[in-house]
Amino acid sequence: MQLIFTSGGWDPMISDAQVYEEEVALGQMAEELGFDTLWPVEHHFFDYAFCPDNLQLLTYFAASTSNIKLGTAAIILPWNDPLRVVEKVSMLDHLSKGRVKLGFGRGLSRREYEPFMGVEMDESRQRFDEASQMIVDALETGWLKGEGPMYPQTPVEIRPRPLESFKGRTYAVANSRDSVDAAARIAGQMILFAETNWERRMESIEQHRALYRELHGSEAPGILTADFTYVHPDADIAKERAEKYLAGYLHTILNHYELMNDHFSEIEGYKGYGRQAELLAKIGVEGYIDGFLRSNAYGTPDQVLEKLTARREIIGPFEQCTCFRFGGIPFEEAQASMRLYSEEILPVLHGWD
Repeated sequence: MQLIFTSGGWDPMISDAQVYEEEVALGQMAEELGFDTLWPVEHHFFDYAFCPDNLQLLTYFAASTSNIKLGTAAIILPWNDPLRVVEKVSMLDHLSKGRVKLGFGRGLSRREYEPFMGVEMDESRQRFDEASQMIVDALETGWLKGEGPMYPQTPVEIRPRPLESFKGRTYAVANSRDSVDAAARIAGQMILFAETNWERRMESIEQHRALYRELHGSEAPGILTADFTYVHPDADIAKERAEKYLAGYLHTILNHYELMNDHFSEIEGYKGYGRQAELLAKIGVEGYIDGFLRSNAYGTPDQVLEKLTARREIIGPFEQCTCFRFGGIPFEEAQASMRLYSEEILPVLHGWD
């Protein structure tokens, strides 16, 4: 389950305190309802999402849960010093007795980059590539070192020493061609958000599989797909409410990432979202919303399972990450949607290979 900590889409606007109370409550429910992993985001400063330190948040959940895995979706590496990331990840893995899943991202919001003094968005690709490899190596060897221009680091031993290998539990958001390659280099599973039809994603998925096979001599694991989900037993109610909340959330995305900017695809650092800008220019906002709606799995339990089954036929086996609170959804509706998902959808997904 994904936690995004957003107030975008609520009218009247809700307080940050209410956002945190509701998101944490849903996170606490997740273990009881049979979800496998919590995946909080990292975002800063704006209504769109504001979880500035997902490792700190997961330390709270490590103490208040027993078995659920604790994933970062994702740590935005250009905003975090690699040495501090390795130390905090290792400590959290000890405190949670090996429950951490480690996801990385590069960050694509100019508005979020601006307050980070000394971190330029046009350096994000190089910062991500250097930092991700340093961190992955350090969690295997127990020593962090860096020889690149962004993060020169004399070798230093990590304490507490890493508890166990992170092979098989490392992930990376991969929206652009360069990010797909970076994910493969660190043996990371791809994280893809449901934002356009899945046939269009196959080129990137196959690119990741080929490079992963070449570099590591084995087949790439299935990707992690992230949906914004609304489930209701009545098909008409599910459609009406889900499309209202999804459209509301999509508008916060378009605003936050400045996707409506006429020159968006030319802004340095935004190359990963160039295809979205081009698509918007071709089909307009309403057409883009329609594609976003069709790519996410929502509806009755049977409709959600039908959509996920169709996705599996296209992309093969995958991990599923669901977000239940977004776009103005009242807390009681988010809870009900999550409970219905856990009762009628999760048991089926847990039975898939």
